[in-house]
Amino acid sequence: MKDRKMSEVEEPKSPCIRQCCLDEMDICLGCFRSLNEIIDWHSSTIIEKNKILIACRQRRELSQKSRF
Repeated sequence: MKDRKMSEVEEPKSPCIRQCCLDEMDICLGCFRSLNEIIDWHSSTIIEKNKILIACRQRRELSQKSRF
């Protein structure tokens, strides 16, 4: 496996699925980003975007568990 240079690291895609609706905690019910994460997405670094994506997955999982 060869090492990747930083310039070769792929930019994470936005998790937006165009179903924007914020809950009472300002979390989007479509992509599970916070309002601040949505606003900051385009100026975030690759590392920050990956952290946001991890937080989105965790929120989605918690949301699904709380429904059952």
